[in-house]
Amino acid sequence: MKSWHPDKPYNDLPLLPPKAEVETKEVLKACVRARAALAELKQAAELIPNQAILINTIPTLEAQASSEIENIVTTTDRLFRYSEASHEAQADPPTREALRYRRALRTGYMRIRERPLSTATALDICSTIKNVQMEIRKIPGTALQNDSTGKIIYTPPVGEPKLRELLANWERFIHDEEDGLDPLVRMAVMHYQFEAIHPFTDGNGRTGRILNVLYLIEKELLDLPVLYLSRHIIRNKIDYYRLLQEVTTKGNWTDWLIYILNGVAETSSWTTSKIRAIRHLKQIATDYIKRAEPQIYSHELIEQIFEQPYCRISNIVDAGLAKRQTASTYLRRLADIGVLFEAKVGREKLFVHPALHALLTSESNEVEPYTPPPELDVDLSRLLRTKS
Repeated sequence: MKSWHPDKPYNDLPLLPPKAEVETKEVLKACVRARAALAELKQAAELIPNQAILINTIPTLEAQASSEIENIVTTTDRLFRYSEASHEAQADPPTREALRYRRALRTGYMRIRERPLSTATALDICSTIKNVQMEIRKIPGTALQNDSTGKIIYTPPVGEPKLRELLANWERFIHDEEDGLDPLVRMAVMHYQFEAIHPFTDGNGRTGRILNVLYLIEKELLDLPVLYLSRHIIRNKIDYYRLLQEVTTKGNWTDWLIYILNGVAETSSWTTSKIRAIRHLKQIATDYIKRAEPQIYSHELIEQIFEQPYCRISNIVDAGLAKRQTASTYLRRLADIGVLFEAKVGREKLFVHPALHALLTSESNEVEPYTPPPELDVDLSRLLRTKS
């Protein structure tokens, strides 16, 4: 890497594909494990008929973690509370920015149904995240610094023509399969290259991580944007930046690729377990509500209270399940039997689903039992098993 120096623009960033051998024995071994875990995740997601349950929940966890990687810190609780567009303005700035990440992921998911991944996709995603129309960098001055020391550790290429040349090469690499690279290896390579090009003044890391998930969907390795890869990155953040840097400084592709592939495997397995736990909790809730409140039970009502851990009366109304007064009665009766918890936030009432909230925000996949009032004659020994 003789042409690279941290405080000089890296206009000699090598084009793709890498000249080095990337599919080493160690990489391919990690790739097999990642492929198997990803296939299991895809299958688990297919077993939940109401896709809104996954699209509203797992991407929220991803949004929180991916934003935290960039030191934009909020909580999943705030994200769920303000997740509806009509309530987003009430959130604090970090929460609003993380919510825009989730929106960008959804937007990208819809766009790749219409057209392949491209620089235009990246522009759309970054513009949504930053809430302004982003453009390819036109002026110099962008440099990445060490958060602790302030020392410059990398200066990306400069000049719009150079950036567009590199992005055009990046696009060709994504879609040119003549080299026979496994799609997971290609994803890891394209992620490094996008971060090294650093085409925008801000939002590059988050944009790049969304592109990873969209690429897997484009290649039909996933059907939904439910890979929670930022969980692995936030837990191994030092290694993430170190290994990105080592590709630049040492040409060390192997360790970077294994890091990403291990992340795909680990987070796929974790997310699969989380999805299974959600299904298990949903079945418990169905059986419990059928017996405790058969007069209000409906499949559609169960689906609604599982789409996210905060439910409003308006959600029931908007779903066409009941008019406002009846919807209020439904939610209060669910609160009476311990499925929901009524809370007042400002002027509005929220109905929290504590068991679902705990499941989504905990590392554990244990299911918290619903607690009925003492007089409720419900056989809990069969219904409230605590393990998924």
